[in-house]
Amino acid sequence: MKEIRNIAIIAHVDHGKTTLVDQILKQCQVFRKNQVVRERFLDSNDLERERGITILAKNISIPYKDYKINLIDTPGHADFGGEVERVLKMADGVLLLVDSFEGPMPQTRFVLEKALSLHLKPIIVINKIDRPDNRPEEVLDEIYDLFIELDAHEDQLDFPVLYASGRDGWAVKDLKNKKQNLDPLLESIINDLPSPPVMEGDTQIQITTLDYSDYVGRIGIGRVFRGTLRKTEKLSIIKRDGSIHETSPKQLFVFDGLSRIEVEEVQCGDICAIVGIEDIDIGDTIADAGNPEPLEFIEIDEPTISMTFTVNNSPFYGREGKYVTSRQLRDRLYKELEHNVAMRVHDTSSPDSYKVSGRGILHLSILIENMRREGYELQVRDPKVIYKEINGKKAEPIEVLVVDVPTESAGKVIELVGQRRGEMVKMENKGNMNKLEFHIPTRGIVGLRTKILTATSGEGVMHHRFFQYEYFKGAINKSTNGVMISMDEGASTAYAIDSLQDRGKFFIDPGEIVYKGQIIGEHSKENDIEVNIQRGKKLSNMRASGSDKAVKITPAIKFTLEEALEYIQEDEMVEVTPKSIRLRKLHLDSNERKRFNLGKLA
Repeated sequence: MKEIRNIAIIAHVDHGKTTLVDQILKQCQVFRKNQVVRERFLDSNDLERERGITILAKNISIPYKDYKINLIDTPGHADFGGEVERVLKMADGVLLLVDSFEGPMPQTRFVLEKALSLHLKPIIVINKIDRPDNRPEEVLDEIYDLFIELDAHEDQLDFPVLYASGRDGWAVKDLKNKKQNLDPLLESIINDLPSPPVMEGDTQIQITTLDYSDYVGRIGIGRVFRGTLRKTEKLSIIKRDGSIHETSPKQLFVFDGLSRIEVEEVQCGDICAIVGIEDIDIGDTIADAGNPEPLEFIEIDEPTISMTFTVNNSPFYGREGKYVTSRQLRDRLYKELEHNVAMRVHDTSSPDSYKVSGRGILHLSILIENMRREGYELQVRDPKVIYKEINGKKAEPIEVLVVDVPTESAGKVIELVGQRRGEMVKMENKGNMNKLEFHIPTRGIVGLRTKILTATSGEGVMHHRFFQYEYFKGAINKSTNGVMISMDEGASTAYAIDSLQDRGKFFIDPGEIVYKGQIIGEHSKENDIEVNIQRGKKLSNMRASGSDKAVKITPAIKFTLEEALEYIQEDEMVEVTPKSIRLRKLHLDSNERKRFNLGKLA
């Protein structure tokens, strides 16, 4: 049997995890001959490839000398923390990747905190060392400060450091060394990380990830913590609620490169995939039938934001989607719960709507985006923060917000965050950039990104992660603009848009078909107005020079899904279909809207 090393790669979004793994795979010749190799191989999901972020954890194995290195690629965004917390349980060590200029970022801190609490041994890789603005010595000092801040154990502070360029495929222990390949990194994984402890006794394996196949159903992925897992022996599955029943897997697979190979048994410490157990779930323990002992349950952070998902009831219902009924919506949401453990779904008083809670707007918008690509039509209400009660007082989630801005824009950003009950806790200079750190209520972050981008002329970069629950900070005064609402159904005309341009900014192009009650633009004042966007020019048989001036229309603002969710107010919804993202009022009829607003005032 080969010696095993189990290692998870953790890093902030866009610090180069997936690119580095690509290079390791190429240098260890994991790809078969004549196999077409694409960039960012582990970003298997279309959304991951488009956005350049890892959403789902992936398992592969890399053969190096006489060793088998089980590599787990983890998400770098705190919204997918549910994934990170689970998969780190399979590892004995972590490869912490930090950008040579940006240094440790909020999500670096988030994933590292999880790793250190599980007593995993770290290896530090300062990546993107080929950047012209690199500052490796300062970044290393920042990493030490972060470890000390997180109460790292003395053993964990004695970590090996490597300098690497994931894109160019080299790593060195000293920047004066010859930059050839990634062998120094692989040697460090073998020599500096412990092999998994071999525990004799009855079998114990914990399921940390689920995969799904149309042919065999659910596939449970986990690590064998004790004994040897054999296909032939009698096993029991211990569920989350403590119930135990006998089970027998039909197939066992271990990871071999990018594929899986079927085996009869799996040794202690290895990671495997189990096929044929129908009710297998994340957190379940599979143990020997004669002595079924559960492993410690995986703790998952609670959701902080909720949204109401409803069936599409707009006038354009069913035109673009394949799945439009409440039953189909309900089935899809409950199916998501099977592998998305950080999410919650609750039925509401209405049979057509469901309350879905998650770790952040990005977490839930990824679900919505996946659903629209699968052919679902749905409507989503504005995001709501989940409040708690602590010592009889109302408490709300607080986030750590880090904003990198050019020095001249720092004042504007501090003012913007301050208006949303944010408190500055740290300010650092990074060249001609300022790194500002705040504690801000989660509800203050909704819609903040657009304002920061506007205030910094597109140069501000913001990241945030959940910090803790604190007592309610008080109301946030949001001076929001009103919206322009279509008063009729039909195609919009260039003539109407041109004549209304002084009223505000438009979200639609000429010729786009809209319905009554749809939001088509942002009003320049605070009140909502209804406009006739279908109005055409009255034609006459008399002409005069200058009467037909050329129409000049400002390009329409096009929202991404996250921007649309952050933009809407309490009485508005986002309609999501496979082809369109539309904003609309909750009540399409103007008289109903008036009654609704009067009811709120009463």
